Amino acid sequence: MDVKIAACVLVYRRSGAELELLLAHPGGPIWAKRDEGAWTIFKGEPGPDEDPFECARRELREESGLAPIGRFHDLGEIRQKGGKVVRAWAIESDADPATLESNEFTMEWPPRSGRLVPFPELDRFAWFGADEARRRINPAQVELIDRLQALLG
Repeated sequence: MDVKIAACVLVYRRSGAELELLLAHPGGPIWAKRDEGAWTIFKGEPGPDEDPFECARRELREESGLAPIGRFHDLGEIRQKGGKVVRAWAIESDADPATLESNEFTMEWPPRSGRLVPFPELDRFAWFGADEARRRINPAQVELIDRLQALLG
């Protein structure tokens, strides 16, 4: 079995003494009614010869329109429940969630209808304090928040 790999960027900012994280909610009908544990960081699978760091930056641009410049912090790897290995970096930046736009994907909806319908890959964006982000994010990704907090002190 091939291990799937994803590369990601966790975007953060500081609001006074509090760390805030920019998370995204997956788009499409399957995720429409899910909230806690459904939010995610910006990630995607690298192409065959694509550097994971460059993939992470590309996915951030495609999924949000953001292209922050600055120091990226290496957060290492985590393994998600399904076995996917996620390689992560973090960067400090700021953005208005209302201005962010995601790329789209197309799927048959409703199932077996023969209709292909476009949906945004990510349909909502929001800043969350670290504790709230831990509740909202995919549980396997909580470790990345912990690592970022440890790194930043």
